[in-house]
Parts: sequence; C-alpha cells; structure tokens
Amino acid sequence: MTTLPKARQPELKTALPGPKTAEIMARDAQHLSTSYMRPYPFVPDHGQGVWLTDVDGNTMLDFFAGIAVSTTGHAHPHVVKNVQEQITKFTHVCLTDYPQEITTSLAERLVRHVEKPGEKWRVFFSNSGAEAVEAAVKLARNHTGRQHIISTMGSFHGRTYGAITLTGSKTKYKRGFGPLLPAVSHVPYPNPFRPPLGSTPETCGQAVLEHIESLFVGILPADEVAAIIVEPMQGEGGYIVPPADFLPGLRALCDKYGIMLIFDEVQAGMGRTGKMFSFQHFDVQPDIITSAKGIASGMPLGALLAKESVMTWPVGSHGSTYGGNPVAAAASHATLDLLEGVVKHPGCGDSLMDNAASVGNYIMAEVRKMQDEFPFLGDVRGRGLFIGLEFVQPDGSPDGALRDRASMAMFEKGLLNLDCGEAVIRISPPLILTREEAETGLKIMREALRELK
Repeated sequence: MTTLPKARQPELKTALPGPKTAEIMARDAQHLSTSYMRPYPFVPDHGQGVWLTDVDGNTMLDFFAGIAVSTTGHAHPHVVKNVQEQITKFTHVCLTDYPQEITTSLAERLVRHVEKPGEKWRVFFSNSGAEAVEAAVKLARNHTGRQHIISTMGSFHGRTYGAITLTGSKTKYKRGFGPLLPAVSHVPYPNPFRPPLGSTPETCGQAVLEHIESLFVGILPADEVAAIIVEPMQGEGGYIVPPADFLPGLRALCDKYGIMLIFDEVQAGMGRTGKMFSFQHFDVQPDIITSAKGIASGMPLGALLAKESVMTWPVGSHGSTYGGNPVAAAASHATLDLLEGVVKHPGCGDSLMDNAASVGNYIMAEVRKMQDEFPFLGDVRGRGLFIGLEFVQPDGSPDGALRDRASMAMFEKGLLNLDCGEAVIRISPPLILTREEAETGLKIMREALRELK
C-alpha cells in the first residue's frame, strides 16, 4: 500500500514572539516611524511558496500574502530567475526619459487583458497603488476639464494626500492631516450583507445609483464631476462583492453625464478573484484602471491603465523617477507568465488564475459550512482567493473584538492572517495555494474558532 506524504504543517519552535523576534521588535519600536502598525509579533527571515519562517525558526502558513501582494508566493523560482537576469543587465534608467523594451512589452501584455476591438489602451507605470490612484485623479481632471471626484464609503485608495482624501475606510488616515484634496465626495458602497440607504440585499446597488443621481439634482452639478472611483470588489472595507447590477449601472450613469469611471483594482486585481481583474466578473468596462500589489509578486510596481481616448495629458505633465523600474518589470513579466499559464506552477492547474478560482471555491464552501457550527460567522463572501469572514454579535452587529481574538488565535497556531473592515478577517493567500495547503489553513481556523465558543 502506498503511503501518501503528510501535508506540511506550521512548525512553532518557540513561544510567540521568540527571543530574536522580541529583540528586533524592540529595536524597531525605537527607530522606525511611529505610524507603522505591528498587529502580530512576527519578524520574517525567509519564505518558500506559501510558508514564511521567522528569525526564530517558526514556520507559518501565509493566508494574507503581504496584503494580497505575494501573488506567486515567496521566492518563486521563476520570479527569482527573471529578477536575477534583469539585475545583471541594468537596475535603473528613468522610464520618464528613456523607453525600455521590458516595460514596453509589459504594457503590451497588460492592455491585452482589457482592450476590446476598436478600443486601444495605454499604460503609465508608478511605484505603488497610491501613486496609480493619484495619477488617475490627475488624468481624469485633465481630460475632462472638471474637478470633482466621487468615491465610496469603506474604500481604501492609499495614504498619499489625494488618495487618503478618496479613502473612506478609517478616519485615522485623515485625522490631523487636513486640509485634504478639495472637491471630493463619498457615497455608500452597496454591501449586500449590510444594505445602505434603507435598501435590501437585492436593491442596494440601485439605491446607491439613485443616491448619486439625487446629488446631481440639488447638491453637486453632474457636469462638474470628473470621475467616480470605485473598487469593483471592496478590499479594506470588508472584502465586499457588490450586487451584479451595480457596476453596469454605474457605467451607464457615467456615460449619461460624461463622467470618467475609474476602477481601483489594486487589491482585487491580478488574478486574485479568478480573473485578471475583478470587474471582469461583471459585464462592464471602465475608462481608467489602477493596479499594483500583486502585479509584481512583491516588487514595487503600480500601473495606471487608461483608454487611449482618455490618456490625453501633455508630454511632461506627469512622470516618475522610479516608476516602471526594470527589475520590478521583470518580476511582473514572471508573475504574468504564471497567471496566464505561460509557465505552469506544479499542482496549480493550467494557470494561477484558474487555481485561485478552484481553491477559492473550495475554501468558500468549507467556511460556509463552518457557519453552522459558529453562528458568530455572520457572512462569508468573496470570489477566488479574495474571501472575507465577518464576525457578528448575537444581534447581527459587527463584533470587532471577537474578530481580533479569532485573528490572534489563528496566528498563535501558525496561520498568518489580517483583518479588514469593522469585523472581518480576510483570506488572501498567494495564488499558488494548493487544496492540501488550504485544508491545513482551514483546520487551524476551525481549531481557533472552537476556542471562542
């Protein structure tokens, strides 16, 4: 009889934090910015695939991928090879001034995922998602000649000045930093689990659209609105998937008033939901897309994609010294190889996008079964490996304290995770996660949740 190898498990050699971790964290607290958050006592030393080992030798299963960044896991050999090859050629020649084949071909690959017949797109490269969002606002205002931007409550678009003005998830990002970007308004995001504006799960998308229309009647002239920016699937706000009619309705509304539609795909994009971009689950096309996080498997890179008819700003009006760095571009090419299936990752099917869809469906089904055992799991939602678990009190209100206890219990059992929203734990592992590794993570989650009962 053949004995199957035992699935890998977290290995905790010390109490958490271990002595080396505690020592480094103490130094960190003395010398780094007070703005950094340190929710978990973990100092990574090295990683492989979906596993991260700290400086004390404790190996953890990674279920958050550096906030949906490590698309191909840690130290993926194909990404490492591409980066090594590029870094021996040249590490920097400013893209604002000199074209480079590696970024030209990367732009060609990216736009192939969004272009439709007769609709050409262009790319501007940045270093981060926040920079891509800043560029999107500049482009929309420049192209339309209008000033106002509409964003959504619960959104996260970054922490630079324009980006934090658009962000609607937490007041701590804004407190003490005003005045912020002028001419910005926020409207509710259509959350089917917590429908806004007195709506229902089925009508919340239309309710938000009608709310925007009402603003145009007595508060905000539609012909002064340059753009509406929205996450097609909301990230930090709670890993929320809107109703199917919302984004197409928003497209129609923007067309009606000549408003640019910006989709922020920084967190949900790059294959995480099972498609290259999360808006592709809906029958809709934006004017501008922002991307970053998972685009280069951890190398700093952001991208602004826009229809050629929209990217009309003048030469020299926008640029970046480091944006489109060739080493980051090499990592992005390798990431796309794996997402598209040009290069196959063992045990992950035809492509990492397919794997995200398949393993994500399995995790969603298993976590929804947990709701029968754990009534405090009020909602389980998402697509692919973009999954949110909302913790609730007996009356259905958000239970952030219980969420925090659950999150720490999972961490102490060897599962790296991260919260979002008022009371949500997000599941956003590397897209190379196998079903067997998912089973290990789910087992840890069950054990942690049982301790809360």
